[in-house]
Amino acid sequence: MLHLIYFEPRIPGNTGAAIRLSACTGTLLHLVEPLCFDMDDTKLKRAGLDYHDLAHVKVHPNLEDALADIPGKIHAFTGHAKLHFQDASYGSEDGLLFGPEPTGLPEEVMAHPRI
Repeated sequence: MLHLIYFEPRIPGNTGAAIRLSACTGTLLHLVEPLCFDMDDTKLKRAGLDYHDLAHVKVHPNLEDALADIPGKIHAFTGHAKLHFQDASYGSEDGLLFGPEPTGLPEEVMAHPRI
């Protein structure tokens, strides 16, 4: 199963859309705290529509905890990547890591040996 990882998400509507994506594609969504909203947020629920009960969502206290759940490679999606996402090879157990809006992934995350 493919894994989506949202590192410290800040916009509830975007996270709600990721919940909908998780439900529709069967991917597991990992949310890394701190979350800048409550999981009961109205905007989050509206963006996720009726998919919350179909989605696979795990909330992790930190990145290390999230990465421990993902057996494959971790692909960071950033504007500073050296490799275009279309040129990467993905495995079925890989994780797709996205940073917080609007700052993106911090340097210490990008320096992690699994990323």
